[in-house]
Parts: sequence; structure tokens; C-alpha cells
Amino acid sequence: MVPLKEVQSATGYIRGGVTALACKKDYPVYIDELAEICDVISVSAGMRGLQILLAPEDYIRAVKARIVAITKGQANSP
Repeated sequence: MVPLKEVQSATGYIRGGVTALACKKDYPVYIDELAEICDVISVSAGMRGLQILLAPEDYIRAVKARIVAITKGQANSP
């Protein structure tokens, strides 16, 4: 995580609009393994309040995300 006061200078994005999809620099991205069971995930589209919906595998591939166990417990099934 980048300290808030450094977000814009480090990423080019304002707080609330940071996305790994088009950063000027490759940052390590970690995604919880439970995202893989979803058909669609929502991530920032680069502007505050704007989201993009995409398949988890597309996001993982696009940002070269590392899949890890971040959450504790079990995911609730719909």
C-alpha cells in the first residue's frame, strides 16, 4: 500500500480512482483466491466512482496478479 499523501505522485491517480489496470509502473498486485469462484469482479476504472466489471481471470492476466489467501474463513454462497 502506498501512503495516501504519495498516491497521486506515485500512481498518477487521485485517491478513490487508483487502479492497477493502467498504472504507469507495474506494482505487485495480490488478489484473494476466492475471487476465482466469481463470474465477475468489480475494480476501479481509474476515476473516483467509476468501476469496471470483468472476469477475474482477465483481471489477473491483465495486471499479472498473484493469487493468495487474503481473507479468513469461508465465502458465503449466493
